Amino acid sequence: MPNPPISTNFGYQQRQAGVVLHITSLPSNNGQSAGCLSHQAWDFIDWLEKAQLEVWQMLPLNAPHDDLSPYSALSAFAMNPNFLPAGWKTDFDKAPKESFEEYLTHPPHWLEDFALFMVLREHFGHCSWNTWPDVYKYRDAQALIDFKTTHQNQLLEIKQQQFWLSHLWQSLKNYANAKDITLFGDMPIFIAYDSADVWANPGNFKLDEHLNPTVVAGVPPDYFSETGQRWGNPHYDWEKMEQDGFAWWHQRIAHALSQLDILRIDHFRGLEACWEIQADEETAMNGVWQKVPGEKLLKSLKKSMPNMRLVAEDLGIITPEVVALKEEFALPGMAVLQFGFNGLPDNPHALNEQIKNSVAYSGTHDNDTTVGWYESLDTGTQNWVWSQLEGTHQDLEQAGVDVQMPWPLIMAGLQSEPNWFIAPMQDWLALGSASRMNTPGTVENNWHWQLQSGQLTEELANKIAQLIKSTGRSKNDNRNQYKEKNCENK
Repeated sequence: MPNPPISTNFGYQQRQAGVVLHITSLPSNNGQSAGCLSHQAWDFIDWLEKAQLEVWQMLPLNAPHDDLSPYSALSAFAMNPNFLPAGWKTDFDKAPKESFEEYLTHPPHWLEDFALFMVLREHFGHCSWNTWPDVYKYRDAQALIDFKTTHQNQLLEIKQQQFWLSHLWQSLKNYANAKDITLFGDMPIFIAYDSADVWANPGNFKLDEHLNPTVVAGVPPDYFSETGQRWGNPHYDWEKMEQDGFAWWHQRIAHALSQLDILRIDHFRGLEACWEIQADEETAMNGVWQKVPGEKLLKSLKKSMPNMRLVAEDLGIITPEVVALKEEFALPGMAVLQFGFNGLPDNPHALNEQIKNSVAYSGTHDNDTTVGWYESLDTGTQNWVWSQLEGTHQDLEQAGVDVQMPWPLIMAGLQSEPNWFIAPMQDWLALGSASRMNTPGTVENNWHWQLQSGQLTEELANKIAQLIKSTGRSKNDNRNQYKEKNCENK
């Protein structure tokens, strides 16, 4: 007999709506080039409360490389220092010194290696650690001690940054949770090669004697790319990780869930099997699926963290084995409405194929905005999409909402079966392709989109709240009323 499902207690088992917005997409503060943990973050939570949007989903919080992609981070644990508001040092200096000193007495396990990695990386002009002199590349103990001695101030500042980021973040999380707003985060399944994690723990990865990857990660050709996506991340040495009970993974998941209420595992497919590409291949076209002990890992995690709340990003090539793994642990999966209009049977993204234990999206950070997506379709496909959404038009008109895109798709998502419907902020604002967050397979013009002051109006919040209440996704009794109404209609 199959094992019984293991509940992940994802939410309150009620219909909710939310938004995808990364921290860097918050409005600028005091001339900063990207959003940060300033008053703008707290103001955004206030606006979410008015709009009845109870889930704030964001991209990974980790420190990115120079390309700004949060999915290729310098650490699996450290937060992005760019989240610090201008003048943070003044606030830090006003805080009780005892708190920071206590933090250093029992620091996070990753802090020392991260600080040392970052100072070395700055010292060597942001070059990858495998190009550093051998004494640093191979972590010669005496060389590292000597370097720490001569760079104490730089190391201390990085530790201060991480301490203050943790302080600000927990304050923000407490504020959000007090308003019944859930923080929903994202965790890339793979780690960047040029990261503190690989440098400090090379034995956890498939590297050769020179500490270069033997195989790299990616995905085969798919919807997004004809040649697949060669991400270049090193693969885990799962056999080695299993020997110590997946200790590194326990640390990673526990740390993420200390910051977030819910965690999405990006590329969940990689916990069943990974696409391994020989390191010298230029594209992801040639590779093999390599099995992974994901079931053992998830059982181990669930045993130590029985209340963990995970979501499986199950887009792309999904096999019966991946579905079985997701269902064994009762993990909510994903549906993307933009993918649901190809007319093919059994399309899991089609409105009539979606299930309750899932998260429906109008689009993700990797999709075009809904307005941009619709405008890119040929006339025949636009007519087909429009016909499939025809039922939402009357509901929008009754609510006094424009029936132009993206609102019919948003309304369809709000009315859909999944317990959770989430749309990128760009869709709630009805923005076009110029506001797209990321185009997979490209490296230019990504991760830059930001809210502008004045876009989060009370009028928009009221409009969204009205739609959410009418579809039973608000905090009030409309959830039960909507449920009862649907039962009567069946």
